[in-house]
Amino acid sequence: MADEVRVVFTPSGRRGTVAAGTSVLDAARLLGVDLDSVCGGRGICGRCQVAPQHGAFPKHGLVSGPEALTPVGADEQRHAALRGLCAGRRLGCQARICADALIDVPPDSQMHRQVVRKAAEAHDITLDPVVRLCCVAVRQPDMHDPASDFARLQQALSTAFALPPVTADLAVLRTLQKTLRAGAWQVTAAIREGSRLVALYPGLVTGIYGLAIDIGSTTLAVQLVDLTSGAVVGTAGCMNPQIRFGDDLMSRVSHIMLHPGSDAALTEVVRTALDALVGEVADAAGIARQRIVEATVVGNPIMHHLLLGLDPTELGGAPFALTLDGSLDVPARELGLSLAPGAMVHVLPCIAGHVGADTAGVLLAEAPEAGDGLTLIVDVGTNAEIVLGDADRLLACSSPTGPAFEGAQISAGQRAAVGAIERLRIDPETLEPRYRLIGCDLWSDDPGFETATAGQGVTGICGSGIIEAVGEMLRAGLLRADGIIDGALAARSPRIEATGRTFSYLLREGTPRIAVTQADIRAIQLAKAALHAGCKLLMHRFPGRSIARIRLAGAFGSHIDVRYAMLLGLIPDCPLEAVSSAGNAAGTGARIALINRAARETIAGLVRRIEKIETALEAEFQAEFVTAMAFPHASDPYPNLRAAMSLPAPPAGADEPPRRRRRERN
Repeated sequence: MADEVRVVFTPSGRRGTVAAGTSVLDAARLLGVDLDSVCGGRGICGRCQVAPQHGAFPKHGLVSGPEALTPVGADEQRHAALRGLCAGRRLGCQARICADALIDVPPDSQMHRQVVRKAAEAHDITLDPVVRLCCVAVRQPDMHDPASDFARLQQALSTAFALPPVTADLAVLRTLQKTLRAGAWQVTAAIREGSRLVALYPGLVTGIYGLAIDIGSTTLAVQLVDLTSGAVVGTAGCMNPQIRFGDDLMSRVSHIMLHPGSDAALTEVVRTALDALVGEVADAAGIARQRIVEATVVGNPIMHHLLLGLDPTELGGAPFALTLDGSLDVPARELGLSLAPGAMVHVLPCIAGHVGADTAGVLLAEAPEAGDGLTLIVDVGTNAEIVLGDADRLLACSSPTGPAFEGAQISAGQRAAVGAIERLRIDPETLEPRYRLIGCDLWSDDPGFETATAGQGVTGICGSGIIEAVGEMLRAGLLRADGIIDGALAARSPRIEATGRTFSYLLREGTPRIAVTQADIRAIQLAKAALHAGCKLLMHRFPGRSIARIRLAGAFGSHIDVRYAMLLGLIPDCPLEAVSSAGNAAGTGARIALINRAARETIAGLVRRIEKIETALEAEFQAEFVTAMAFPHASDPYPNLRAAMSLPAPPAGADEPPRRRRRERN
C-alpha cells in the first residue's frame, strides 16, 4: 500500500492526496467534499454512500480500479442486509482508500442538495395533449364468440368513442387480460393520437400524467404535469452525471473519441439518472409510474444524441453533422424510463450542429416570430445558443462560452448550491465587500448573518456571484476596462493582494478563502466575449436595425442581474427595461409540446425556416471576439447603459484595428 494516494471526487471535482488507509468519509472532509453522515461514521445511518468509478480517466490523470478501496467488510454487509445498499455503492465511513481513486458522491449522499434552478415557469398553454382517457365497458367472452379480449376492447372503444381499431405494443398486451378482469370488465384506456393504446387501467381513472424533461450539460430537470389540467404537480432535478467524463460538451466528445465505445457509458448514466428523477418526482406527488403516459425531451445536440444512443463524435468537428435533426417519437422503455407500458417520448427537433432541441423549446416558449421588432434570445450555458429575429426572419447560432458562467474555471467557483455566494456589492469608498449566499436572505453585514449561515457555511462563489463581483469591481474602480486588476489600489485596501505578477481582490478571509484573481477575470472575459461575438454576428444580418428586446434564458440567465450582464458586455446595448429573464424557457417549451399537440407541428415548421449561422466558419467572429474582450466593449459606446450608470473608460487604443495593436506591441 502506497504512503499517499490520489483521490478525485465527482461531481464537485475536488481532488488531492491523502494517506493510504484514509476512509472515504475522512478524505471527503479533508478535501471539503459535500458528503453526508448522521451517525458519525459508525456505519449505521447509510447517509455517506458513494459510488467508486472504475477505469482510466485521462481528464483526471489517474486509473481507478476495484483495488482502490478496501474490500466490503462486515459492517457494510450488515447494513446492506438490514437497510439495503444500492448496487455499486459503498459506505464512505467504512471503505478505505488504498490506491488512486475516482469516487462519485450521489445527490442523495450530499448534505447540500444541488439547487437546480429550472423551476416550472407560468405560461399560458392551450390544453390539448396527444393522450386521452377513454373509459369503456368491454363485453365478456363467451363460448359462442371466439373474439379475443383485445378485439372486444377495440370494438368497445370504436363504439363508444368512434375510434378506429387501436393498436398496442406487446408490453401493453401483457397487461390486458388481468386488467380487464380486475376492473370487472370496465377499464380506462389511455389512447395516443386516437389510435395507439399506451396503458390500460381497471375501473374508472380520471388522471394521467406526462413529463417535460430538460437535459442540460450540467443539470437534468423534470416537470411532472397533469395531462387533464395542464398543472405542474412536481419538479425534480439533479446534476448531470456525465460531468465525471468532462465538464463541458466538447470534453465529453473528446472522451468518446479517445475511448471508442464509451458513448454507451455516457448514455447509460444519463438514462439511469433520468429514471431516478422520474421515481423521485412521482413518489413526491404520490403517483404511480404507470400513470405517466407521455414525455417530451429537450436538450442540446450532444445531450440529444447521447440520450438516444447516437454517437455524437461527428459533432466534435466541422461540418458538425447531426445524425437526426427532425423530431422523434420513441418508446420510453427504449430510453430506460419506466413509465406506462406503452408510453412514448417525443424528442423535439434540433436546429443545427450546435443549436439543439433546447433552443427549439425556447422558441416555443418565447415565440419571437410573433413579436414586434427584433428579439434577441440568449440561452446562456456552457454552450450559449442565440436566436435573433422577428416575424419575417429568424437566425440562430451557438457560441462556445465554456463553463465559467456556472462557476467552473473560477478559483473559488462552484455550481449553484446552498452556501455559494450569489450576490455581491463593493463599497466604492472603502472597497469593502458584502455578499449574500444561496440559502440565506441576509447580507454578510446584516445582524444575525453568522448565526443564520452557521449550518451551511460559505462554500464558494457561483456564476451569478462571479458576474456581480466583476461588475462591482468595475464600478468601484478596482478593475480597468481592459480587465486588469489595478494593483495601485493596494495602497487603499489590503484586499488588493499581489499574486505573482498580477493582483487579486479578496472577498472573504477564512476557510474557504475566496478571492477574485486575474485568471478568474480572464475566464469571464473569454466567456463573455464569445457570447457577445455570437450576438454581433447575427446582428450584422439586420443592418441598421436595433434590438427591441433581449430575453436571457437558462439556469444562469434566469438568475443574473441584467444590469451586470450589460455592464460586463455579455449582451449588446439595449434599454435596460427591455432586458428580462425568460426563466427555464427550454423546459417551458418542453411542457408546451407535452400538453399541446399542435405545438409540435408549430416548432417543426419554425425550425425548418430558421437560418443557421456557424460561428466557426465566420471570418468576422475573431474580430468581434477581440473587441468584446473589454468591459463592456472596446468600441461599442453602450449609450443606453451609460445613461443608467457610469462606466470605466475604454482601454487605450481600443478603436485601432487588432492587427495594428499587435504589431505595435511586437
